[in-house]
Amino acid sequence: MRRWAEFVLRHRRAVVAFWGLVLITGVLLVGRTTHRLTTDFSLPGQPGTVTAQRIEQSFGSGGDTGPYLVSVTLPAGRTVTGSEADVGRVFTAVGDAVPGGRVIDEANTGDKAFRTKDDRTAYALVFYRFDPSSRQQMLTDPIHSAAEKVMPAGASVGVTGQDVLASGGDDGGGPGVLGETVLGAVGALAVLAFVFASFLALLPLVVAAVSILATFVMLLPLTYVAHVSFIVQFLVALIGLGVAIDYSLLFVTRWREERDRGRNNHDAVVVAMQRAGRAVVFSGVTVAIGLLALVVLPVPFMRSMGYGGALIPLAGVMTTLTLTPAILSSVGPRVDRPRIRHENRASRTWSRWTAAVVRRRWIAAGAALAALAALAGVFLGIRIGLASSASLARSGPGYTTLTTLKRGGVPTGALTPMEVLVSAGRARPVADRLAEVDGVSGAFVPSGPAGNRAGTSIVVVVPDGETVNSKSVDVVKRVKSVSENLPGVIGVAGIGAAQIDFLHAVYGSFPLMLTIIALLTYVLLARAFRSLLLPLKAVLLNLISLAATLGLMVLFWQVGRGSDAVFGIAATGAITFWIPIMIFAFLFGLSMDYEVFILSRIREEYDAGRSTDAAVIEGVGRTGRLVTSAALILFLAFAALASGPGTDLKILATGLGLGILLDATVVRMLLVPSLVSLFGPWNWYLPNWAARPLRVPPSYPHPEREEPEPRAAVGEAY
Repeated sequence: MRRWAEFVLRHRRAVVAFWGLVLITGVLLVGRTTHRLTTDFSLPGQPGTVTAQRIEQSFGSGGDTGPYLVSVTLPAGRTVTGSEADVGRVFTAVGDAVPGGRVIDEANTGDKAFRTKDDRTAYALVFYRFDPSSRQQMLTDPIHSAAEKVMPAGASVGVTGQDVLASGGDDGGGPGVLGETVLGAVGALAVLAFVFASFLALLPLVVAAVSILATFVMLLPLTYVAHVSFIVQFLVALIGLGVAIDYSLLFVTRWREERDRGRNNHDAVVVAMQRAGRAVVFSGVTVAIGLLALVVLPVPFMRSMGYGGALIPLAGVMTTLTLTPAILSSVGPRVDRPRIRHENRASRTWSRWTAAVVRRRWIAAGAALAALAALAGVFLGIRIGLASSASLARSGPGYTTLTTLKRGGVPTGALTPMEVLVSAGRARPVADRLAEVDGVSGAFVPSGPAGNRAGTSIVVVVPDGETVNSKSVDVVKRVKSVSENLPGVIGVAGIGAAQIDFLHAVYGSFPLMLTIIALLTYVLLARAFRSLLLPLKAVLLNLISLAATLGLMVLFWQVGRGSDAVFGIAATGAITFWIPIMIFAFLFGLSMDYEVFILSRIREEYDAGRSTDAAVIEGVGRTGRLVTSAALILFLAFAALASGPGTDLKILATGLGLGILLDATVVRMLLVPSLVSLFGPWNWYLPNWAARPLRVPPSYPHPEREEPEPRAAVGEAY
C-alpha cells in the first residue's frame, strides 16, 4: 500500500485528469446505459417458464404475466343482460389496441362469471405481449382510448391489474434516479459537514459522483452481452453513493488524524493509504463477494444484479485509493478549513461508551443477542412472494376499478389467473376437473383464437384469491398436481406458477450461495485480522444480524407495523420474492465494512502493545463516530430510494436502511466490543499452519500487563 500511495502521489495530475475524463464520459453515457436495462424476470428451464414461453410463442401474449382487468360499468338503469353486444364491441376494440392482445370474456367463454352480481359491470382479462428487453410502459391509456371510442353512452371503463396497482396507484413517478441521488447527497453532505466541520466535507461527495458515473460506464458493455435488470440503476446510484462516501470518509478521517499527529501532508497521505486504504480494499472485496455469489443462482435478473452490483464497490475502491489521495496531496490542507474538529485523540463519548460495555460485557452481549434473537424469531414467519393487492394502492383509477369488481363478487384471484396449456380437444374435460380443485373459483375455456392456436388450447383457471406468496400458492400446487394426471395437459403457467419456480430455483440454491459467501469471507477476514476466531465471529454475527433485519421487515411490511404509518401502505402480507436475497447479498458486505473498519483499528492498537480491553476501547473510540456517520449516510441514501412510487423498491430500501442502522448500533457498537473483550487472548491466535497458506505472519497473543479499570483508563487518556 505504501508503494501504491507513492505511485499515486507522483502521478497525481494524471490521476485527476483520468478521473475527470471518466466523469465526462459517464455524463455522456449514463443515459444510454439506463436505456439498455431490461425488465426480464424469467426463470429459464423452470416448468412454469417453459410453459409460459410456449404460450407466448403460440398465442403471442400471456404466460407468466398478470393480465389487465378491463371493466365496463353501464349507467344506472342499464344492465349487462341485453347489452352484451355493446360490451362485446368495447372488449374487441381493447383487444385490437393491445399489442398481441388476447381477450378472455363472457363473449368467448359463455360464462356469466365475467359480470358482477348487480349485473351492471362486465369485465375481461386482457393478456398482452411482454417485451423484457424494453422498459415497457403501461397500456392503460391505449386501453382507455380504444374503449371510449365505442363505449355505450353514459358507461365508464376501468383498468386494473397487478402491474397497474404496483405502479403506485397514481400518476406520480417519484423523483426518479437522479432526484433520489440528489436527495441522498444532500443528506450525506449534512452528515459530512458535522463530521469534518470544514470544507473537506465536499471531497467524499466529489469522489462519490465520479465513482457512480464510473460504475455506469463499466456497466454499459455488460448490457451488450447480457440482460441487466433495471433495478441495478437504483443500486448503482444510491448504494454507490453511500459506499463511495463511506470509503472516502474512512480515508480522509485517517489522513486528518495523521496530520494532527504532526506528519506533513505527503506522509499523512501515505500512512492513511497503509492503514485506511488496506481496510478499504478488504471492505470492497467483502461487498463484492456477497454480490458475486448471486451469480450461482439460475436466474438471469438476479445474476445481473450480482455482477452489476459488484461494480459498485469496485468503483468505490478505485476512486478512493486514487482520486482521494491525489486531491488530498494537492489541495487537502487548503480546503480543511475551518479546523473546528480535530482527530488527535479518540472520541471521549465513544471511549466512555465502550469502556462501559467492556466493564459489563456479559450483560451487553446477553442483551444484544436477546434482541437479535427475538427479531430473528419473527423472521421464521416470513412469506415470500408479491405484495397483496390491498397494499399496492389505496387510490387511483386502478384501485377504484378493483374495488368495484370486488364488491360485485369478482374474486381477487382474477389478478393472477393460471393458464393451463393443453392439447387441442382436451380443454373442456381438463377445465371441468380443475374447476373442482379446492381454492379454484372457475375454469374457463375461451373459444376462437383467444384460446386455441397451433394445435393447443388454454384453460384459464381463476383462484379464489390472488396467488402472490409462498402461502397463497398452495392452490397453484394443487392445480399442478391434479394436472399432471390429466391427459393432454402440457403445463401450468401464470404468476403463481412463477412464484413456485422462483422459490425452487433461488431458495433451493441459497445454501450453496451462503456457503460460498461464508467461506470466502472467512478466508479474506482471517488474512485481514490474522486471527481464526475474529472472522468466525464476524461471519456468525452478520448472519444473525441479517436474520434480525428480515424479522424487522416482516414486522414493518408483511404485518404492517410501520408501513401504514410511514408510507400509507397496508400490510403487504409477504416480502417480494427477490428482495430477501438482495438484502442478504448487499447487507452481508455492507455491514462487514463496519466490522473491518472497527476490528482493523482494534488489531492495530493491540499490535501496538495495548491489552485486549484497552485496544477495544481505543479502537472503537477512534472508529465509533466514523461508523455511525457512515451508517447514517447509507441510511439517508436508502431513504431517498424509498421516496420512489413503487412498493417493491420501498421494501428493498427500508430493509437495507433498517439493516444498516441495526448493524451499526446493536451489533457493531454493543455486541462486537463486548464479545472481543470476552474472548480476550483467543482473538489473536493464527498459528503457523493457518498463516502459511494465507501468506501472512502468524499471530499469538502477547502478555497483557495489568491495565487500569476502563473508566480510569479513559479518564487518564482523554
